[in-house]
Amino acid sequence: MSFIPDFGVLAAFTLAVAILTITPGPDMTFFMSKTLQQGRKAGAVSVMGAASGIVIHSLFAALGISALIAASATAFAFLKYAGAAYLVYLAFQAVRSGSALTLDKGKGKNEKLLKIWSQGLTINLLNPKIVLFFVTFLPQFVSAHDPHAAQKLLFLGFYFNLLGVPSCMAMVFGAGAFARFLRSSPKAMKAFDWLFAGIMGTFALKLLAAQASRG
Repeated sequence: MSFIPDFGVLAAFTLAVAILTITPGPDMTFFMSKTLQQGRKAGAVSVMGAASGIVIHSLFAALGISALIAASATAFAFLKYAGAAYLVYLAFQAVRSGSALTLDKGKGKNEKLLKIWSQGLTINLLNPKIVLFFVTFLPQFVSAHDPHAAQKLLFLGFYFNLLGVPSCMAMVFGAGAFARFLRSSPKAMKAFDWLFAGIMGTFALKLLAAQASRG
């Protein structure tokens, strides 16, 4: 099967994805906050929304759009400013209304699953660690002169989800003990909101600092 990279490339890619998956970021924080706020179903939907974002990034990579974005200062600037603005918005919402974490039933605003899915999708479309991975890192695993480059990039993108989704789901379904601790401590809940805001703000700054490829 010509679309599957050789074993060495696949092993290196698996390691890279494993490291990326366990690296804290706005996606992981979002999964946890939705799980703790609205339950496992909402958390699982947020994961699937993020996975849908990975599919779109994979298609962009296969079609060469990611390479064009990396090479275009204007396109890359638009992407990073839009991403940073969205992350800052999420941070502001968490601090203003405590939306990052509301554990008691009947308190806070429960969002519809479609909205949670779309938020997960948007977060991963604009997630700094995902954007930089697909725009600058993923192409390194496939030679530009490979006649099957597009198929291999698409395969690696879907393989990314195959590796990442189960670990994210495990985190979602294992969040119960953490939730019980937070219910017993209003201060801890408030700290989580500020932590959520801090992570979003930090990744917004990281995204703004990212540089487009100069070829």
